[in-house]
Amino acid sequence: MTRAWSNIRIAIHAAVAMTIAGLLALLVFRLVHQEPPPRVGAVAPSFTLQVINGKREIRLSAFRGRPVVLNFWASWCPPCKEEAPLLEKTWLRFGPQGVEFLGVDFHDVTSDAMRFIAAHALTFPILQDGSGNVTTGLYGVTQAPETFVISRTGHVVLHIAGPIDQLILRTKLEPALRRAGPS
Repeated sequence: MTRAWSNIRIAIHAAVAMTIAGLLALLVFRLVHQEPPPRVGAVAPSFTLQVINGKREIRLSAFRGRPVVLNFWASWCPPCKEEAPLLEKTWLRFGPQGVEFLGVDFHDVTSDAMRFIAAHALTFPILQDGSGNVTTGLYGVTQAPETFVISRTGHVVLHIAGPIDQLILRTKLEPALRRAGPS
């Protein structure tokens, strides 16, 4: 092996090591500076996001007076695929009672999210947070899915980190919806 080739290999290894170190530093910075999720009892952070089809904006504060289920998800998330039919079924049950459901798709490609929505026949509003500013910035979401139940007064009454299944629906989500005050 020539000396020049050896120097090139050393330079490549150094560049790769520096890139990996930079990415790790960015990850640590992001984790250290991420907002924690709003505590139960705290006022839910307000935001405005576009509906995924881009035809209108939705402002969380517009739902004051009604309980809100706020579900953060992504099309690439296997547990999100599992909970989607259950969320739709719960929306169809509680929506007529005055409970609003909002899905927030984050760090996702719009076309993938649209296919996810169609595949799971989701009918509640889906908002797009491609940058993750609301998801990780305001709500401190660290995994997909995560769900918050917000009372009619705008306070967080439940935070579920992870997917909703039948057991969580019966023991946590439904009681929280009753506490949140359906109309």
